[in-house]
Amino acid sequence: MVKYKHKISNYMLKENYRKKIVINSKVLRGKPVIKGTRISVEFILELLSSGMTVKEILQEYLHLKKDEILACLA
Repeated sequence: MVKYKHKISNYMLKENYRKKIVINSKVLRGKPVIKGTRISVEFILELLSSGMTVKEILQEYLHLKKDEILACLA
C-alpha cells in the first residue's frame, strides 16, 4: 500500500478534479489526462505507485502543479 505524505481533503478532490482532468477522444485515445497536457492520469498513478513523491514529480515535470497531481487521485 502506498502512503502519501500529503493531506488531501475530500472537498478539494470532489470539487476541483473535474476542472483538472479531461477526457478527449482525440487525445491519447480518450484516456483521462491532465488538462492542457498529454500526461495521463494513469501515468501519474504509475509514478506515484513506483515510489515517486509529488515533489519529485513536480521537479521532473515543471509545467505540472501540485493540485493537478492530487486531482489524479480523485
